[in-house]
Amino acid sequence: MTALNGEDEVVELCRDLIRIDSTNAGDNTGPGERAAAEYVAEKLAEVGLEPRILESDSRRANVVARIAGEDPSREALLLHGHLDVVPFNADDWTHHPLSGEIADGCVWGRGAVDMKDMDAMILAVVRQRLSEGRRPPRDVVLAFTADEEAGGSYGAQWLTEKHADLFEGCTEAIGEVGGFSVSLDEARRLYLIETAEKGIAWMRLTAKGRAGHGSMLNDENAITELADAVARIGRYQWPVRLTQTVKTFLAEVSEALELELDADDAEATVAKLGPLARMIGATLRNTANPTMLAGGYKANVIPQSAVAHVDGRFLPGHEEEFFATIDELLGPNVTREFVYHDIALETGFDGPLVRAMADALAAEDPGALAVPYTLSGGTDLKAFSRLGMRGFGFAPLRLPADLDFSGMFHGVDERVPTDSLRFGVRVLDRFLENC
Repeated sequence: MTALNGEDEVVELCRDLIRIDSTNAGDNTGPGERAAAEYVAEKLAEVGLEPRILESDSRRANVVARIAGEDPSREALLLHGHLDVVPFNADDWTHHPLSGEIADGCVWGRGAVDMKDMDAMILAVVRQRLSEGRRPPRDVVLAFTADEEAGGSYGAQWLTEKHADLFEGCTEAIGEVGGFSVSLDEARRLYLIETAEKGIAWMRLTAKGRAGHGSMLNDENAITELADAVARIGRYQWPVRLTQTVKTFLAEVSEALELELDADDAEATVAKLGPLARMIGATLRNTANPTMLAGGYKANVIPQSAVAHVDGRFLPGHEEEFFATIDELLGPNVTREFVYHDIALETGFDGPLVRAMADALAAEDPGALAVPYTLSGGTDLKAFSRLGMRGFGFAPLRLPADLDFSGMFHGVDERVPTDSLRFGVRVLDRFLENC
C-alpha cells in the first residue's frame, strides 16, 4: 500500500464531508447521514479496515470500525465524531454552507467546526498510520455517528443500547469540543480540553385555563399564566456553583494571566477572557432559557392552553437543585414535561491519557498550556459514558487569536483554518502513538 500523508489529505477530506448534506432538523425528515457514512466507510476500507454501517432508521447511518493495537491485552480507546449538522439559511452566508469553499485560509461550510473537521482529522491520521503500517499501542474503536445534534436517539444512544459489543473493552474516549486554542499573547495559548459537560433538560411547559371570548373578564387565562412562568424562569439569576473542573480552569487561567482569583467573584475573572467569556460564563451556574412560545388561534379567543419550551442545562452534581428551582418558578398552574433529558458528566484532569494529550499539544506548540473546562452543551460522550467510558473533548486545533471559534458553533459563516486542520492531524498522530 502506498503511504498516505494525512496533512495533505485532511483539507480535501473536510471539504468532501461538508459537501455531503447531512442536515439534521431534529424531526427525522432530512437527508440523513447515509451518504456521509458511505464516504467514511469507503475511506476506512481503502486502508484495510472493515467498517460496519449500521442504520437505526432509514438513512440514519452510523459507522463503526476497530483498529487492532500492538497490545490487545490493554483496554481500548474510542475516537468518536458525529456526521450530522444543524440546519442553515444559505442566504445569510458569505460562502454557501455546502460548498466546502476555501477562502481566506479557511474551509467554509456547515460542519467546519461542528464537527466534520474532527471527522476529517480522524480519517486523515488513521489513513496515514495504517498505510504506513503503524498500529496504535492499544485497540482503537472508531465511531462516526448519526443524530448527535438532536440528542443521539438514532446515533450514539442507539449504538450503545443495540450494539454495545462493538465497544467491548473501551474504557476511555475522545470526541468533540475540546483541544482548541485560545491565545493569551503571541507566545502562549490555552488549549481547552473538555472534562465535564452540563446536563440537558429541554422542557415543554403547559398552562391550562378557561377558554372564552377575548372581550370578557377571565382570571384563568392560560397565556397569562404561562407568560408569568416564562418570565420568572427567563429572568431568574441562578447562583454561582463552582465545580471542580471550573475551579481548576480558573486557577490555571488566573496563574497564566497573573490575575488574582477572587473565589467569591469568579465572574470577574471570567469577564477578562474576551470572547471565551460567553462559553465559560455559562459553566459557572445552571441555566434555563425560554426558547419557544405557542398559544391561541384567533385575536378575540382566549385559548384553553398555552405552551412554551425551555432549554435547561444543569451542572454536574446540581441536577436536584436545578429541578427544585424550576418547579418553584413554574408556580401551581404550569406543568412541565421533558422533550429531552440527559445526564451531566465530570472527570478529573489526570492520568496517562491526559498527559498524552498535553504532551502531543506541547510537541507541536511549545506555547501550549492544556487546561480542563466544562462544556455548556452536550455531546455523544453522554451515551458512551453509560458503557463505563471516561471521556474527553479533544479535537486539537491551533487557531488564530482573532477567530471567534466558539461563536461559530451553529452560527453563520462557520469555517476552520486549513493550517489548523493540518496541526490537528499532527497532534492526533502523536497522541495515538502514546495513547
